[in-house]
Amino acid sequence: MYYTLPYKTKQFFFVLIKLAIVVGASYYIYNKLINNGTLDFRVFVDFLSKNNVFTSKNMVFVLFLTIFNWFLEILKWKKLVSIIKNISISQATKQSLSALTASLFTPNRIGEYGAKAIYFPKRFRKRILLLNLIGNVSQMSITVILGVIGLYYFISTYSVEISYYRVSRFGLLLLMVSIFGVLGVTQNRYKIKGFSMNRIMTFLKEISFQKKSLILLLSLIRYAIFSYQFYFLLTLLGVELNYPEIMIGITSMYLLSSVIPSLFIFDVVVKGSVAVYIFGFMGINEFTVLCVTTLMWILNFVLPSVFGSFHVLNFNYFSSEDQ
Repeated sequence: MYYTLPYKTKQFFFVLIKLAIVVGASYYIYNKLINNGTLDFRVFVDFLSKNNVFTSKNMVFVLFLTIFNWFLEILKWKKLVSIIKNISISQATKQSLSALTASLFTPNRIGEYGAKAIYFPKRFRKRILLLNLIGNVSQMSITVILGVIGLYYFISTYSVEISYYRVSRFGLLLLMVSIFGVLGVTQNRYKIKGFSMNRIMTFLKEISFQKKSLILLLSLIRYAIFSYQFYFLLTLLGVELNYPEIMIGITSMYLLSSVIPSLFIFDVVVKGSVAVYIFGFMGINEFTVLCVTTLMWILNFVLPSVFGSFHVLNFNYFSSEDQ
């Protein structure tokens, strides 16, 4: 039915989609900041002002970390896409920021996959989906590896009550999922986005070891940047713990908030709740933790999505189809 529509109708249809994405993202941001049941926005701003967070020196450094964080993500995407097609930093920036805007209010950031794929001709789109998955898995791998180390030291250092029964149930469930996953990989009839498992594995093997190592390295550096940004914001708000101590909490927080099943629309709430729990053992005030998680969300998601909205509105779907 889509292919039978007149060209003008198609244009109007995609203009509506772009407007819906931008309006949806804007409403979600507004709702989270103004109608936040756990943190009053005015109190939040007053608290930051009283602690001199908004000094020019602090803001320049914090914004530098944000820009560097997103530059690494954009560079990682450029390197991934170069496996099938070379794109410029400018193109990678448009695709990454547009995808962020589209994923901001979608479950589990699923909108990111479609937003990036639509920038490419049809013959590339399935592989683009896989490349985006590889990028996300590489970042998650770093989060899990460092998070497990941090959580081990966190449990060893602080008196954390653990329900070993629940842990064993979760471990059993994870084992069953892993077994079914391995069985699925060995069965050629199972497909993901139209690709057989054998074809996916072949595609992964075609990516050079150097390229995989580079993607993991960029993911590691990016993790170091945004985790240091979290630490720096805590110190601005009066937290006096040293860097290794706070990193134990930060790595544990990112691990737990990543493995807890949730919709991305509640991501800021989940991270805030986990952070309050983790840093509560370290004696850090709940309100301070909520302020930092909210500020991290504004810096690393809200601000980039503003620029992403501009790219969404200027995106020409039909020119991408003609490439």
